Amino acid sequence: MAEAAVEDQDPFRCSVCLEPLRDPVTIPCGHSYCMSCISGCWDQEDQKGEYSCPQCRETFTPRPVLRKSTMLAELVDKMRKSGFQTASPPPPAPCAEPGDIECDLCTEIKLKAVKSCLVCLISLCQTHIEPHYNIPAFKKHTLVQTSRHLQQKICSQHDRLIEVFCRTDEKCICMLCTMDEHKGHNTVSAAAERKEKENELGKTRTEFQQRIRKRKKELLELREAVSSYQHSAQEAEQHSEKTFMELLQSIERRRSEVREQIRAQKKEAAKDAEDVLEKLEQELAELKRGHAELEKLSLEEDHVHFLQSFQVLKSSVSKTSPSISLNPHMSFLDLSKSLSALKREVDELCKQNMTKISGEVASVEIIMPQEPKTREEFLKYSCNMTFDPNTAHSTITLSEGNKKATRKEEQSYPDHPERFLTHAQVLGEQGFSGRVYWEVELDPTEYPEADIAVAYKSISAECDFRNDEKSWCLLWMIDRCSFWHLDEKTYISIIPTSRIGVYVDHREGRLSFYNVSDTMTLLHTVNVTFTEPIYPGFWLEYKTSAKFCS
Repeated sequence: MAEAAVEDQDPFRCSVCLEPLRDPVTIPCGHSYCMSCISGCWDQEDQKGEYSCPQCRETFTPRPVLRKSTMLAELVDKMRKSGFQTASPPPPAPCAEPGDIECDLCTEIKLKAVKSCLVCLISLCQTHIEPHYNIPAFKKHTLVQTSRHLQQKICSQHDRLIEVFCRTDEKCICMLCTMDEHKGHNTVSAAAERKEKENELGKTRTEFQQRIRKRKKELLELREAVSSYQHSAQEAEQHSEKTFMELLQSIERRRSEVREQIRAQKKEAAKDAEDVLEKLEQELAELKRGHAELEKLSLEEDHVHFLQSFQVLKSSVSKTSPSISLNPHMSFLDLSKSLSALKREVDELCKQNMTKISGEVASVEIIMPQEPKTREEFLKYSCNMTFDPNTAHSTITLSEGNKKATRKEEQSYPDHPERFLTHAQVLGEQGFSGRVYWEVELDPTEYPEADIAVAYKSISAECDFRNDEKSWCLLWMIDRCSFWHLDEKTYISIIPTSRIGVYVDHREGRLSFYNVSDTMTLLHTVNVTFTEPIYPGFWLEYKTSAKFCS
C-alpha cells in the first residue's frame, strides 16, 4: 500500500507545493522538487544542522548543493507546450488574513495554515498539508491545531518533542530529559498528567465560578451601598444645613434679646436718672436762691427785720432732700465677662462636639479600609499635632509652636480645671474619634524615661497615665519598654527607638505602638472599646522632651 501511494504521485508535480515543477532540482535521494520549495524546507532546518527529504525523510549532512535539473526542466517545459496536463491541481486555499497563522511553505502568496506539525515544526496550508496525509513517511507525524508557539513544544536542550511531565520538578520535558537531569524523578506522559490536571482544572473552574458569583453579588451590593451612601450623605448634608441654620437663628434670637434688654435697661435707667437730675437741678436752683437771700440778709442793719426774715428763710431752707447713692456696679462689665464666658463655653462645646462629629463623619465609609502595613499607608492618617497649654503640668515647658514639650523646673501657669496637678503630664490639643496616626521623637538626656499615652479629655487632673481606667500608655526607656493600663504591666521584649509611632482605630477599638526607623516594627497592640474621643498624652522624666513629628 505504501508503494502504491508513492507511485500515485505525479512525477512532474512538486510534492511540497503540489504544482508543476518550477526550476526542478533533484536531491541525493532521487526525489525532485521546485528549487524554491526544497530551499524553504531546508531553511527551516538550518538550526538543527541536519537536512531531510520531505518524502522519504532521508537525512543529509552537510546541506546538499542544489543545481537545476536541465533535462527534467526541458521535459516539463515540452509537456506544458504540447498541451499535456498533469493531474488536476487542488482547489485554491484561502489566503492568510491579519491575525491568521500563515503557511510556512508558501513562497509568494501566503495561505492560511490549517494544521501545525510537531515533527516538522511548521504550519501548513490545505495544499501543503496533503503530503502528511498521503506520504507514508509523513503519516507518523503529529498534526495539531495551528499554533504560534511550536518552538515551545521542543526541548531546547535535546531538540526533541516535549511529551513527558516531571511531577518532581513540575516541568514538561522530553524523553531524553528523563535519562539525564530528571533521571529517577516521578514522570508521566503529558496526556496522563493532563487528565490529572483536568480534574484540578474542574475544581479550579468551580472555584472561579463561585468567586464570580460572589463578586457579582458583592458588586450589586456595593452599587446599592454606594447609592444608599450618597442618599444618606445628601440627607445628612441637608440636616446639617438645617441644624446649623437653626443654631444660627437661635443665636441670632439670643443676640437680639440681649441687645433689646440692654437697650431697654439703658432707656429705663436713663429715664430714672433724668427724673432725679431734674429734681436735683430744681433743688440746686432753690438752694442758690436761698443762699443769695441769706447773703443779702447778712447785710441787714435792722435787728428786728433781720430776726423776722431769718426765721422765714431758715424754715424754707431747712427742708432736707434724700441723698443720692450711685450704684458701684453701674457698668456692663459683668455682662461682658458673662458673654465672654458664654463664648468660651460655646467654643469648647463646639470643639468637643465637632471632634465627635468629625469622627462620626469619617467613620461612615462604604468599604472598610484595610489595616495599614507600611509607613506610607500609616501617614495617610496623620495630622498636625500640638500640645494643649491648658493641661500642661507646672514642670512642663512647651515650645516650637506647642509641638515640643520638655520637663524643666517649676513655672507659673494660670489656673485651669484641665491642668494636671500631681504628675508631670500633658495632653495633646486635638481629639480624635476615627483613624489617626502620629509620631513622636523622644530626646532623653540624664534620665531617659517617658510615658506615651492615649487618654480621654475627661481624665482626672490628679491621674497617673499608668493606672487610670481612662488612659493607656507605653512606658518608654532607652533600653526597654512596657505597656500599662490600670496599673497592669505588660513586658515588651523589643528595644524601642527614639521615634515612636502611635496608631488608633477608634471605631474598631485598636491601639498600636510602633518603632519607626527605615521600617515599621510593631511594639505592642491592644483592643480597646473607646467610648470618648481620644487625645495624645505624655508623662516626662526630668530634662526629657517629646516632640510631635511633622
